[in-house]
Amino acid sequence: MAPLLLTLLLLLCLASPPLAAAAAACGTNTSLVGYEADLWMSQHQLRGRVEVLDGCSFRVAALDLLAGSASARWWRAEGPDLDSLARGAPAAGDPLNRTFLSESLVFRLLPGVSWPLVPVLAAFDPLTSSLFGFVRLSNDSSADSEAPTMFDSCAQLSPRLRVRWTLHGTSDSIDIGLEAAVGSEYYIAFGWAAPGAPEPSMIGADVAVTGFTEDGLPFADDYYVTKYSECTVRADGAVEGVCPDTIYEQGNDTAAGAVNNTRLVYGHRRDGVSFVRFSRPLVSPDKKYDVPVNATANMTVIWAIGLLRPPDSLQPYYLPLGHGAPAGTAFGFATLNVSASGGCVGPLDAEDKEDQDRITAERNTPLVVTAGPSLHYPNPPNPDKVLYINKKEAPLLKVERGVPVTFSVEAGHDAPLYITSDAVGGNATSRNATEVVFAGGARAEGVPAAPAELVWLPDRNTPDVVYYQSLYDPKMGWKIQVVDGGLSDMYNNSVLLDDQQVTFFWTLSGDSINIAARGERKSGYLAVGFGSAMVNSYAYVGWIDGNGTGHVASYFIDGEDGAGVHETSENLTHTRCRSENGAIVFELTRPLSPSCSGRVECRNIVDPTTPLRVIWAMGSQWSSGQLTVSNMHSITSNRPVRVLLLAGTAEAEEELRPVLAVHGFMMFVAWGFLVPGGIMAARYLKHLKSGDLWFQAHTYLQSSAMAVMFLGLLFAIAELRGFSFKSTHAKIGTAAFVLACLQPINAYLRPHLRAENGEILPMKNRVIWEYLHIITGRSAVVVGAIALFTGLQHLGDRYGSKNIKGLTCGLILWVVGVTLVVVYLEFMAARRRRGGGADDLSGKWVLGNTDEDDSVDLLQSTKMESDSIEPMEVQLEPLKG
Repeated sequence: MAPLLLTLLLLLCLASPPLAAAAAACGTNTSLVGYEADLWMSQHQLRGRVEVLDGCSFRVAALDLLAGSASARWWRAEGPDLDSLARGAPAAGDPLNRTFLSESLVFRLLPGVSWPLVPVLAAFDPLTSSLFGFVRLSNDSSADSEAPTMFDSCAQLSPRLRVRWTLHGTSDSIDIGLEAAVGSEYYIAFGWAAPGAPEPSMIGADVAVTGFTEDGLPFADDYYVTKYSECTVRADGAVEGVCPDTIYEQGNDTAAGAVNNTRLVYGHRRDGVSFVRFSRPLVSPDKKYDVPVNATANMTVIWAIGLLRPPDSLQPYYLPLGHGAPAGTAFGFATLNVSASGGCVGPLDAEDKEDQDRITAERNTPLVVTAGPSLHYPNPPNPDKVLYINKKEAPLLKVERGVPVTFSVEAGHDAPLYITSDAVGGNATSRNATEVVFAGGARAEGVPAAPAELVWLPDRNTPDVVYYQSLYDPKMGWKIQVVDGGLSDMYNNSVLLDDQQVTFFWTLSGDSINIAARGERKSGYLAVGFGSAMVNSYAYVGWIDGNGTGHVASYFIDGEDGAGVHETSENLTHTRCRSENGAIVFELTRPLSPSCSGRVECRNIVDPTTPLRVIWAMGSQWSSGQLTVSNMHSITSNRPVRVLLLAGTAEAEEELRPVLAVHGFMMFVAWGFLVPGGIMAARYLKHLKSGDLWFQAHTYLQSSAMAVMFLGLLFAIAELRGFSFKSTHAKIGTAAFVLACLQPINAYLRPHLRAENGEILPMKNRVIWEYLHIITGRSAVVVGAIALFTGLQHLGDRYGSKNIKGLTCGLILWVVGVTLVVVYLEFMAARRRRGGGADDLSGKWVLGNTDEDDSVDLLQSTKMESDSIEPMEVQLEPLKG
């Protein structure tokens, strides 16, 4: 035993100089010893407090972190931005590839690394360029040492909800952080129950309702509970339910500004977890709606999680909807003493960590790729510019194996698109890394005026996750999820509806149609309607109830409120509804023509040969039976889409363009006023003893009509950027314009009655001309009138004008009015002809001038012959013999 002890002592003595030297070297830089600062969370739910122990080691207390990849390390860099981290290097050798559960650990810097080389200490994964969080190391007192995600205490209210708080005794206030693993469409409510109640109750409770707007911005507002219902304002002005304090005092501007005592401090969405920090006074000056908080006593607190209804025209507030779930899962009570210390173990881990918008690629539907500013990039640190697909910032793209994906690349010449196995992009070989390129490259670049088309076919060998990126700049794109099969395989046709938020699928099968609709964003329900607008449309709604069961129902809508939505008994079969990552998908089969009569749904006929106008809406909550304001939609289509069921295509129903409205007005002036006026001038003004007044009026009116027609035609061609004969209106309008153009040509070629020497010419050519003039003129009027009516029909079909019936009725009345005027003038002309005299000159359908007698109607041959016989004067002279 003694020899063994001597050997150990000898080894310790031999080893002590290196250890002592290492300790001495570790302490050479001690300027930061004792420095402490909070870690600022970027993602992976990183929390902790960093303390510098000596020149080469640091401690992280209460470390929370969701596991990263094997390459994740403590990293040193000049700053937390993308370029600085790319130029950085590892600071410690310990991997961050596991989940840390509120642990206190000591880490040592790598050999050769000292604190002057570590201005920023970050948790960073260089493989995916992912920043988990960071801390700035500086003796500068202005450095950020307290992170908004760090608190003194924490309590677990439910498996997916925590409350954190820090008590500020000097200011008699408390900072509260609410943290929940819920979707961005959910609210988180927390507050104190009314004191003195025999049993915990939400009535009289003072709560803060927090959440995120549709733009991803956090909010926190003061609410007061008077009833177990959503906030409503009765007809007499009384307010009840779960309402903002300011609504109760909406008639008093001074009081309304004083009752909201909840102040937003910070908020973010990370890894599928909502976090909002707010501050409130312990004892509020608002004695009416706020509950005073005793910092040293046990008090009852309440909490709730549920869907959030965005503001609308009726309620300009974010309002919580009914949670609709048992106590302990969506709402509950707890006892809390804010002076007591407590902690939560480990990070909150959400099942769905992907918070980006989702887009599912469909066959024959191009994905438009553009570039824009980085606002909510899913993988910090954010680049300056990212790729947008169908107007969504760096969405999660879902594709199916065997289905071609078409990209229309319009991101600019400096952002060519390619599909890669590398999560960072920007050409991995430039970073001495390897990647597999599946499609795209330097030539896949374009601008909106000249987009480049890239077609990619995922196959059975394509990995489950790949990335769309820019070839030149890193981290501009995001993930592509590659799956097997889907709705595209089950339906023959699909189109994106207005604003690219809903995909509509269909398959025609005999006398029925199979329909599916998929929302491209999270919502509580999805509605698809057949019609030009919500009112007077037939709608199909898919939703998930509080128990997770899917429903599909049909409705007829004849009003803009809940009372105007009527559930129908339409024959729907094979109905299914589900939620895919918060987005609603429903399917149904219905007959093309309902086999019923007498009910409103019996008129809901789908004609495959006629364009089907489709609209959509989404909202937070739906239910069977009587609907309320809680079922109001939060987002809708801006205009219908005309779906061509047989062709498998769709086109947006455009708004009436002002220039096209001018075209229609000018054509009405020409064919409704000028042309009829010119004809009536030639027909009914010849009896006036004013020379060639009728001829001048006829010529000027018809010439003006031609000028107005020509300008109107130019307006239409310029606005539509070309001329097309696809529509009936274009064909008939062209025929009317050609017939109108023949009239001045016809007038120029008119045969004369007499030669220049006064000799009477044969009348055969003149008679033919008269017939041609009458036939083309009358045909032009008839075809022009038809063109006006087809123009109104085209207006209704193309642009869905709500006033089309009124305009058509007005045009009919105008035609009837002109017809009655003509009948009256014909009657008066007939009376004049029966009376003889100068009135015999009326009714002559000829052109004339002052040097010819155009009062003679060559088409009335009998009258022409009799009237043309002139008396012969014979002068008798005496015979000379």
